[in-house]
Amino acid sequence: MKQIIALGGGGFSMEPDNPLLDQYILRQSAARTPKVCFIPTASGDAEGYIQGFEHAFGSHDCIPFHLALSRPPSADLEDYVLDKHIVYVGGGNTELLLTTWRETGLDRILRKAWEQGVVLAGLSAGSICWYEQGVSCDDTGRAEAITGLGFIPGSHSPHFDAEPAYRHGFRELLSTGLIGGGVGVDDGVGIHYAGGQIHQVISSRPGARAYRVENVNGGIRETEMIPAYLGA
Repeated sequence: MKQIIALGGGGFSMEPDNPLLDQYILRQSAARTPKVCFIPTASGDAEGYIQGFEHAFGSHDCIPFHLALSRPPSADLEDYVLDKHIVYVGGGNTELLLTTWRETGLDRILRKAWEQGVVLAGLSAGSICWYEQGVSCDDTGRAEAITGLGFIPGSHSPHFDAEPAYRHGFRELLSTGLIGGGVGVDDGVGIHYAGGQIHQVISSRPGARAYRVENVNGGIRETEMIPAYLGA
């Protein structure tokens, strides 16, 4: 089954003492000890980010790998990726991520992996990338619409609660018709898609939410989606 888990924010890099979302991702693989490949393209393959992933996932029942396109671990990227059970994409610059993937053919490889049952996951830029469109904000808070890979229909904004520019930008882009309707996701919340449909909305934080966001007759409507809290 084709699966994607899109996090608004959270996971090992944002919640180092709260592994609930990362543990959930690991449980979606049928492998007893899944091979997990971290792709840090959006951070410019930052070494500290890679080390943080390896430290965090080294404490779980899995085998961590990483794919830094600036220093690829294999000449055969397709074989390297298709050998894994889970792909976990980090945050950062969404435009850099998409441009680099398209130049190297990793976008095509990831689609093949998804179609063959590799679980795809990620946060921020690593969640925007899977949708038809996404909201990206620069350091000044200016929002723009991004064209993603289109594995998931509709649009997506991460950091819906934590960074007001994303929520405001999503609503503004919707109002002007520069982006279509989709989902806004708080930090600590993930939307799990299975077979192209929303399977479950999950959260590592009580009170965090996801929202369906639509332009209805010129007005913006947000419809709350209450996640299943993964904690006790």
